[in-house]
Amino acid sequence: MEITCKYVADLDEESCEALVLGVFEGAKELGLNDSPALNKHYAEIRASGDFRGKANECVVTYPGAELPARRVLFVGLGKKEKYGLEQVRQAAGTAAKTLARKGVGRAEVALATFAHESLSPAELAQAATEGALLATYRYTQFKEPDPEEPATGLEQLDYLVETETTRSEAEAGATLGRKIAEAVTFTRDLQNHPGNWLTPVRLAELAEEMAGACGLACEVLDREEMEKLGMGALLGVARGSEQPPRFIIMQHNANRKDELETVVLVGKGITFDSGGISLKPGDKMDEMKFDMSGAAAVLGALKAAAELEVPLHVVGLVPTCENLPSGSSMKPGDILRACNGKTIEIINTDAEGRLILADALAYAQRFKPRAVVDLATLTGACVVALGHYASGLMGNDPDLLERIKRAGERTGERVWPLPLWEEYHEDIKSDYADMKNLGGRPGGAITAAALLEKFTDYPWAHLDIAGTAWTDKERPYTPKGGTGVGVRLLTAFLRDWAQAGT
Repeated sequence: MEITCKYVADLDEESCEALVLGVFEGAKELGLNDSPALNKHYAEIRASGDFRGKANECVVTYPGAELPARRVLFVGLGKKEKYGLEQVRQAAGTAAKTLARKGVGRAEVALATFAHESLSPAELAQAATEGALLATYRYTQFKEPDPEEPATGLEQLDYLVETETTRSEAEAGATLGRKIAEAVTFTRDLQNHPGNWLTPVRLAELAEEMAGACGLACEVLDREEMEKLGMGALLGVARGSEQPPRFIIMQHNANRKDELETVVLVGKGITFDSGGISLKPGDKMDEMKFDMSGAAAVLGALKAAAELEVPLHVVGLVPTCENLPSGSSMKPGDILRACNGKTIEIINTDAEGRLILADALAYAQRFKPRAVVDLATLTGACVVALGHYASGLMGNDPDLLERIKRAGERTGERVWPLPLWEEYHEDIKSDYADMKNLGGRPGGAITAAALLEKFTDYPWAHLDIAGTAWTDKERPYTPKGGTGVGVRLLTAFLRDWAQAGT
């Protein structure tokens, strides 16, 4: 989708396929003082009772001779006192999706109708761009075109602004929004690929291709190299699959690492998780192709960091393998040794994500990081605790956790902190090893994080995205499937870190 910004003096005279206007809930008028024809048209629609401006409410009208615009789309912004960037994303996404389904190829958005005193034109354009691009995302690689859907979707979006200064600011915001949305789209594609196509080897190949295109340094370790490093936890999980494991190391600003602070991002990359010997139920096991969503988010965040030239040394670590049952699989009762020498007793082979992350977190130490953030679809317990609207947040550094929480609020990728007290470490004590990989049902998301903490000696935060990584219902700017969660949050977090410093 092409996105432009242009100055328009009179909206009443604007000829276009579709004109998009935002309306706050209960608003009696549009607030366009120089557009009497549009104000009259809105008054008629409001009087009909068909539109009240509730969040993401949408109505398309055909004004005919009243206006030169072929269609006018009114989209609800909700209550003004609750309005913010997330409401902009949702409204823009709702509008873009509605027009795309009608086969509209080009639309114009009156940016002034989405304005709020707390938001700059750049922020408005960024959020609207993210919403529009992400709402019209579709994964179609293995699907024939639907003859009942329009052959083309929304191909161009023009933001109409009131001054040349506003146009310049909006252009900068739209450019930023596009780069972030493209990183999310890259991540969603990775998530939605089927497990028979996206193997650990293929994931590593795609990471190398992306790195080459974005100017990132990329190194991929194979099984033999991981054995030399003593990554027994990761290799223990990989034992049950015929697909060879990989360990992806990606760096932004690799050659400037002595000049810049280092932040390490770690993503769980289980490309398919059957549970291993502790086999999962068959129902919805197909969704376990999404168990590499943490890895996808890390790769997407590195892409965004490179495209936006974030002035940090950012490292992405992705341990990737399959977790399958076979005669060579790890078994309950086995003991694995991670690359830092610590041993882990296997209680349940379906608690495998923490095992591959353990080796990656220990490996992260060699970069002398200022902060480390890991993302993983780690526990069903986190879904039980928080549902599908927030990711669990745990860690050992209050300032780091607060930075992530702020980034989550601003991007709409909300997180919620869970405690990580010393008592939770008692639950993973083992009689036979340094720790066991399962602490029981109570506090399952926290005891999983407690194991990860044993492999950190730096400021660290853990994001459990099991409830937010994919969705089975349509949302305003998120179709069914992989959500790309974590990319926008991490990008905002990195940019804020670079601007504020330590």
